[in-house]
Amino acid sequence: MTTAPAQQATSARWTPLAAFLKATELDTRMLGMIGALLIIWIVFHFLSGGLFLTPRNLWNLSVQSSPVAIMATGMVLVIVTRNIDLSVGSMLGFVGMIMGVLQVDLLPKILGFEHPAVWIVALLSGLLLGSALGALQGLVIAYFGIPSFIVTLGGLLVWRGAAWWVTSGQTVAPLDARFRLMGGGPEGSIGATWSWAVGLAACAAVVALLLHGRARRKAFGFALRPMAAEIFLGAAACALILAAVAIVNAYPWPMGTVRRYAEANHLAVPAGGLFIAHGIAIPVLIAIGVGVAVTFLATRTRFGRYVYAIGGNPEAAELAGVNTRLVIVKTFTLMGLLAAVAAAISIARLNAATNAEGTLAELLVIAAAVIGGTSLAGGVGTVAGAMLGAVLMQSLQSGMVLLGVDTPLQSIVVGAVLVAAVGLDIIYRRRMG
Repeated sequence: MTTAPAQQATSARWTPLAAFLKATELDTRMLGMIGALLIIWIVFHFLSGGLFLTPRNLWNLSVQSSPVAIMATGMVLVIVTRNIDLSVGSMLGFVGMIMGVLQVDLLPKILGFEHPAVWIVALLSGLLLGSALGALQGLVIAYFGIPSFIVTLGGLLVWRGAAWWVTSGQTVAPLDARFRLMGGGPEGSIGATWSWAVGLAACAAVVALLLHGRARRKAFGFALRPMAAEIFLGAAACALILAAVAIVNAYPWPMGTVRRYAEANHLAVPAGGLFIAHGIAIPVLIAIGVGVAVTFLATRTRFGRYVYAIGGNPEAAELAGVNTRLVIVKTFTLMGLLAAVAAAISIARLNAATNAEGTLAELLVIAAAVIGGTSLAGGVGTVAGAMLGAVLMQSLQSGMVLLGVDTPLQSIVVGAVLVAAVGLDIIYRRRMG
């Protein structure tokens, strides 16, 4: 039996940590996810002989995580409404194939090869198609009463078959040069100077948000965080942002690309070589922008409040006057739109539209949302958690690729992590009451 002095010692030991968490109001579950991600990174770095935590691998990891993170933001809202979307991977493949065919076969015949409007028309067409597919599934779910599991399972099969039918299984390539910028790479990044500018702007935004939040609390008479806690949060956030910028700026262009760039711009290459930093990749900027937009949508708009109200208690939300059917349609429309954005990034990165694009992506997206704290029971979930979950899932895959783990074993690990995450989520929610 634990003695009273031992209990007092334990309480005293944990008091500073509890006081810190209370003062900063940090989400302990989010901190746990960050801790798990750091452990995964350190373990893979050690097992890979120092290859994981390098600027090159971390830059590639950020680009690879972007499509999953983008779709995970929409999946959060879908799951919060007590629904599911199993079709996002197939939708990505179908929409990507349509965008590929437009810019390779159709639009050049109409507008001309490498016309400046080709990539714009192809992208807008893909976004409209994705939104339409999502809206169609939402209408069937909301107004015909067919469970989302069945509707989107059908969509998984239909859209995958449609992607094959468009080109009879052929790969479509190469894509428009401007369109390819959305996929990253040396030219699909913003360089060192602009990356530092974006990092400093993000730090300024963090400080502005903290000041705005403090002013709002004071205006409504809510309790204020200690000033030391505010300073710590701002400093920690800015340090992480600037560290991330420093890492992506430490990854240089390949020598062949540098040589071609120097020749095209009549630059002299020094004896030791010319260092040109990648900087932040465009798909990462798109993912961050989507994350901010969906977070605002979920937390600062009437639509977002309705989504969480439906997830908490659909009957009460309907009795309160919420048009639950329309909200569900809008949620699936948004999911389709985000799948189209992810499709554009995916095919741009490959410089080709293939029938295998997006295969099993729905599992990674759902896993990212659930690992990020979205409850399958509905009503609970955060966009930031889902995006962090996407990075965690991609870290597992990237680390296993570096270690040469076979694909079947990778699937086993991902499945085990998903089940463990759901189990831990259930235990956590029970303990929190």
